Order: sequence, then C-alpha cells, then structure tokens
Amino acid sequence: MADLSLSLAVDSTPANNLTFGNKVFLSSGDFEVLWNNSPTGNTDRHSHNSKDTLVSVGDWVFTARIGLNRMQRRTANLALNTVIPVYPFPEKVGNITMVAINLMADLMVKGKGKPKQVDTSKLSDAFKVNFSHQVFTPNQVLAMTFEGSKLEIVVQSVEVATIDGREGQGFTSTHQNTHGMLNNQTDIGWTKPPGSMVNLEGQTGPGGQNIIFRADFDFAKLGIGGLGKEFSQIFRRAFASRIFNSAVVREMGISHVRGMLLYGPPGCGKTLIARQIGKVLNAREPKIVNGPEVLDKFVGGSEEKIRALFADAEKEQADQGEASMLHIVIFDEIDAICKTRGTVRDGTGVSDSVVNQLLSKIDGVDSLNNVLIIGMTNRKDMIDDALLRPGRLEVHVEIGLPDEAGRLQILQIHTRGMKERGRLDKETADNMEELSRLTKNFSGAEIEGLVKSAASYAFEREVDVKNLDQAPDPNNLVVRWKDFQSALCEVHPKFGADSQELETLYANGIVPYSQEFDEVQVTLGRLIEQTRLSERTPIMSVLLQGEAFSGKTALMAHAAVTSGFPFIRKIAADELIGMGEVSKAGYISRVFLDSYKSPLSIILIDDLERVIDFVRTGPRFSNTVLQTLLVLLKKPPPQGHRLLVMATTAVPYLLEELMLVQAFMVSLHVPQLQGGGSVKTVLRKLVPMSQADMDNIAAVITNPIGIKQLLMVTEMARTDEETVSCERFLECLHTSGYSVDSYAAAPQS
Repeated sequence: MADLSLSLAVDSTPANNLTFGNKVFLSSGDFEVLWNNSPTGNTDRHSHNSKDTLVSVGDWVFTARIGLNRMQRRTANLALNTVIPVYPFPEKVGNITMVAINLMADLMVKGKGKPKQVDTSKLSDAFKVNFSHQVFTPNQVLAMTFEGSKLEIVVQSVEVATIDGREGQGFTSTHQNTHGMLNNQTDIGWTKPPGSMVNLEGQTGPGGQNIIFRADFDFAKLGIGGLGKEFSQIFRRAFASRIFNSAVVREMGISHVRGMLLYGPPGCGKTLIARQIGKVLNAREPKIVNGPEVLDKFVGGSEEKIRALFADAEKEQADQGEASMLHIVIFDEIDAICKTRGTVRDGTGVSDSVVNQLLSKIDGVDSLNNVLIIGMTNRKDMIDDALLRPGRLEVHVEIGLPDEAGRLQILQIHTRGMKERGRLDKETADNMEELSRLTKNFSGAEIEGLVKSAASYAFEREVDVKNLDQAPDPNNLVVRWKDFQSALCEVHPKFGADSQELETLYANGIVPYSQEFDEVQVTLGRLIEQTRLSERTPIMSVLLQGEAFSGKTALMAHAAVTSGFPFIRKIAADELIGMGEVSKAGYISRVFLDSYKSPLSIILIDDLERVIDFVRTGPRFSNTVLQTLLVLLKKPPPQGHRLLVMATTAVPYLLEELMLVQAFMVSLHVPQLQGGGSVKTVLRKLVPMSQADMDNIAAVITNPIGIKQLLMVTEMARTDEETVSCERFLECLHTSGYSVDSYAAAPQS
C-alpha cells in the first residue's frame, strides 16, 4: 500500500486570532499533495475564508510546515519544529454523525475573582456556530472565545451513530479511537472541572440533564450483589432530582435530598455501598468519617470537626452557587455521635452539641444544597429523631439480609476470580444455586467468610504438614464442592438457627404416645405452615402448657428445627442470669428486633414463669419483663416478614391473672402419659424389656406421669444387662417420688 503521508515540521499558529478555530494551517502546495493522496469521495473540507472548515489553506505558513495552536500541540505532545507524518483523513465524514457530545469547560486564564456566569444554552449555540461539521474525539482539547472570555474545552465523551443505522443503535464512548462529526442536531452537555472559574447555568447535560454519574460506571462492576432494589430506591430518592438542571427543580418547588441513612444488620454491605456510591458520582472526593473520630478531648473540638467537614461545600456554594459540584460526607457508625439528645449522662453535653451542630449544617438557616450526607448504622433506634426527619437524613434504606437470588450474586462475585483462573471445579460452579439455598440468612460478609473457609480446605489439601520444606504445587490448587460442604459446617450465620443446640433438647427423640399428643404435633405443624404462607397472620403465638416433665420443651424445639425456618432464637431463664430487669427487657427486645431482619423467624420462650421471675409467695414477678413480653407478642413484624413465637409453662393458671396466657393466640395442652397403653408405647421405644415386665409396670403406673420422668426412671433402672427387670424399675420409680397406689402389692410374674 502506498504511503499517503507527508512529513511536515510543527509550527505555531500564524496569528493569535486564529487560535480559536480548532484548525490546522497548511501551505497551498502541501495541501495539494495531501489532497491528491486522499481516498476518493472525501468531502472538500478546506477553504481560504470559510468558518466551516477543518483545514485552512493560505500563505500563513511556509511549505513543509504545519501550524498548530498550543492546545493542539499539548494534546499531541508535540514540540515546535518536530517533524511529523500528516495523513489525509481516511474515513468518510458522512458516516460518523455525532448524536451527543459531553464537554468540560473552564477559563484558559484563571484568576482569583469570582467565577464567570455562563449560560449553557448560549454556549452550546456558539459552539455549534464555531465548530459545525468538525470531527471530535474524547480527550481532545480546543480553545474558544465566548462573551469576551477565552475558554478551554475538553471533550469528555461522544455518542455516535452511523448514517445508515437505525435510531437507538448509537453508542456512547470515552475511547480516544471514537470520533464523530458535530452538526446542528447534536445534543451538547456541559460540565466543569474541580476548582473551575466558570459557573454553568441552565442545561448541563444532553437533553437538559446534569451529568452526575461518570460516563464509564457500571453497577455490575462495583462488587455489590443482591441490592438491586436498594440501589433503585437510593437512585430515585437521592439522585433522580439532581439529574435535572436547577431551573427545572425550582419550577417543581422542591429541594434536593441532603441526606440518607443506611441501616441494617452488620456485614450486609452498608459501608461498601457508601464507598462505591462515591466512585460512580461525578462529584468531589467523598469525606469518610468514622463516628467516634469526631469526638475530641478539648471543649468545642468535636463541633469544630463537624464544621470542618462542611467548610469546602460552604465555600464552593458561596462562590459558584447552583453550579457547585456535589460534596459527599459519609458517617460510618453515626449512632456513636448522634444519640438521642438527653440520653447521654456524661456531664459534658458534647453528644447533644454535636447533634445540634450537624442539624444546623444540614438544614439550618444557611443550609447547603450541594451536600449529600450518608449515615450508616445498625442501631437506628439510638439516633436522634430530629436527624431522621425530612430535610435531614430523610431517606432511610434498610440494607437487610440478602435473599436467595442476592446470595447467588454475592457468591458469584466472590468466586469470580477462582472461576476465571480455573481454581473452581465444575461441580462447584454448577452447584452455585444449591449453595445459595443452603446459605439461608447469611450476610454478605458471612458469605465471603464461607468462601475463605472453603479455600482454606483447598490450601490444606495441597500442603504436606509432615514436610513443610516441600513447596506445594499451585497448579493443583482447586476449590471443590466438598470444601464448601465442610465450610458450611464451620461458618454459621449470626441470624441463623443453632440447630445443634436445639437438638440437644430432644436428644432422645419424639415418641408419639397418644392420640392427644399426635393432635398437638399436627396443630403445631399447621401453625408453622400458616406462619410461612398466610399473608393475614404475619405473627403467630402459641403457648404449650402442661405439667412438669411432660416434654413441652422437647416438642417445641423439635417443631422449630423441623420447620426449616432460617432464624430460630431461644429465650430461657438460664440466659438471663445476672441481668437486672432493664437488661432482661433489653435482651428480649433485641431478640425480637433481630427476628424482624429475617423473612421467616421463630422465637422460643422456655418456662415463661422463670423468665418473668414469677414467685408464688407474694406473689412476685418482674413487671418490666412482663410488659415487654405483652407488647412484643402483639407487635407484627415489618411487611414481608413472618414471626412465630412458641412458649412453654407449667403453671398457666397462675399466669392467667397477669394476662400473659391471654396474650397468646393459641394455647395447647401437652398431655402426660396416662393408661397402660401409653406407658407401654414409650417403654417399647426406649428400653429392651420382656412383655410380661412391661405389662406389670403398666398395671402399676395408674396415675399420670410425665414422659421425661418415665425416661429418667428407665435410665436409673438400666444395668449392664441388656434388659431392665420389673423389680428394679419399680424400685427406681418409687425413688423418683412417683406415687403408686398399689405399690405394696408385688407384681405377678
């Protein structure tokens, strides 16, 4: 292929007034050579006097030289007198029509005065007049005069579409190899660099929108999974209004959202969201503050730190007004500095002063419209109410536990590197959906911990602990499905169900010993399914009442474990030992609050009378704990969440006067073993015994007996022999305190 280039030496623009046309200057002879080398069909884009040109031809420059202005030389990194090859433009101009272009403008010479007010509508018209039918590419720099000021323009991105394409087939690009031709139909968007000396008024984006998001951002690349709904809410409430220019917002009679609060369980991505939001916005670098860092040992120091966070935003708003860029301040653990006023008894009043200072900065007399405050906490209840009202942190977004689809996204994010580099076997990659089902109530951080745990098993497999001097082979390092199965036994969710602890409550299994007992089991199963499926009863409460040792706790624990609910918590008297009344009430309240974070939850309350410190003498009980239970048993969980509360008591007749029994929606009586048939059913299941001995024992046990007491007597009567004798059993039965009407009569052999 013939060389179409012409070697020319770089020269400066012939005259200062020619700098602002975005043209290059050639001699007539050099241009004729290039013209003859150009592909057939190129449009003639040269002239001696027309503004509508790409190349100016005349006697301004000598032969073998090309005139470039300072910005053109700087963009191309060219020094004067450098010899460069110059080619004719190889592509037909008509095929690179530009749909939209985003430009960044600033004064060429920056002074210390106030920024120049620039109407973007007039600026766009002037730009089209000066540069119509010229070709632009991202990162191109050019000079322009406007209303007596010299502007430096930088092309941020272009959106192009081929002339034979269909509507909607254009694409936006920030790549330097993309170029397009400006025409009268091209939409022009404007922005400005940090510290700019121009204030842009009116439309600042194509079609009248502000460019608040970076042109190259992609939410899929942020490394955040399972939060699509939350991102949509954040965008709608906090950013949608900022896309429109200030004139439109004023016509609507509203102001921008100045603050949002992200709250939810630990490890669900609150801090990650706030950090990534700062990356995708075309705004100032976010200021990230850990709540406790604001506190200062000197008087007034904490308030001064709050004022310093807003100093840059105040200065820029005073200088540039509505054209000021967005300033983001992120408070991590905001509950540490914004507790409800009057609740901190430290004698200094610092906490209240910090809250007051923050309130005045966000929504005071001289409130700022160019700030966005993002607060994060897992204790929303501790934050002062004044800070949560509209005008302050008015957008409240709960970042809760991810659902199954969200867990799958998070797993894919954390295993993407393994998969791309061949470190994840095919079985594991195919079972990701199954793994997302097995990780119920796992937070994002816990899923990350699960992946790390699985990887640790792969590391261990390739390391020879007996010969640590031998280097492991990295090519064999692959995470397998069995590694994740082992990791599931090691990593447990904070808001999960501790099945192992609950299974110890019915270690001997459940023996259906009577029809009445079967009916209780069936009813419990129906109540569990009602809680799972019914939209009309988001909260269900059931009280299991019966004599001591009748198996109420075992039955309750078994029903909870077999339900498959992801969140199960137990409240028992042994967990409240050493706590005062207020601490007990707070503990119970936290258990209920935690349950609201799971879509399906079960709370077990064992021995109600012990939990409320009930004593017959007096009688005495903890009214604080009682009132807490009465309130929480009636309070429905948040929308979309279901809660089942199961409790046990051996003295329901004593709790009725406290209105505690009536607080439960359903009361079920757990029967004792009564009659020879029930006793023989249990003995046949638990111990090896001859039929004759079993009949004799059943004949003796005429009074009701709890299944736990019968089990205890059976274990007492066990010897090293395989069977249990009737005499030994009856002796242990008497020792346990059971009253036998006919015990004096010896059993017949």
